[in-house]
Amino acid sequence: MKRAELAKMIDHTLLKPESTAKDVEALIEEGAQLGTFSVCVSPNQLPIEVPEGLKVAVVCGFPSGAHMPEVKAAEARQSVELGAQEIDMVVNLKLVKEGKFDEVEADIRAVREASEGALLKVIIESAALTDEEIVACCKASEAAGADYVKTSTGFHPAGGASVHAVKLMRDTVGDRLGVKASGGIRDTKTALEMVAAGASRLGLSSSKAILAGMDD
Repeated sequence: MKRAELAKMIDHTLLKPESTAKDVEALIEEGAQLGTFSVCVSPNQLPIEVPEGLKVAVVCGFPSGAHMPEVKAAEARQSVELGAQEIDMVVNLKLVKEGKFDEVEADIRAVREASEGALLKVIIESAALTDEEIVACCKASEAAGADYVKTSTGFHPAGGASVHAVKLMRDTVGDRLGVKASGGIRDTKTALEMVAAGASRLGLSSSKAILAGMDD
């Protein structure tokens, strides 16, 4: 894989709560220079202007997922109205741990319906789940109409993406959905391992350093 190919799989990410508009401007400039697929920001940063060819991804129900479905839906709807082209929502982990996957699906569907026209990624926080819960989350995401399943917020103490989780998610969704690996990916080797495991998108805050380790 060449540098430009990997760059086109990256959501160049800045989600620190203290990030300023100037920080986001720097993120956009760097993302454009690197040739990343998108920039991923918090909803309070919207609206933002990006160069042609660079997408805008925005998180929803972040980072806990412990919001009512109506709140997530309203947040997603407003983000799309303000220019978001992709929504990265966090599942309700309480419902996951209680095994209430019909309600997990309903939560995702509420955001799906509110973000019509945008690509929807569902963050399942895989490091905090059992394999059975990962599979069930992926199935609920697909049933609700999501476009991607995503490993992690990068904020959970259980950790971020793992090769095992990415493989399991890819095996579950096949080629019907995308798989995004995110959280704790800080070097080129790890990024390429995630791609080899089945990731079709990467959420990275260390994009420049990771791409520097690639061949042209």
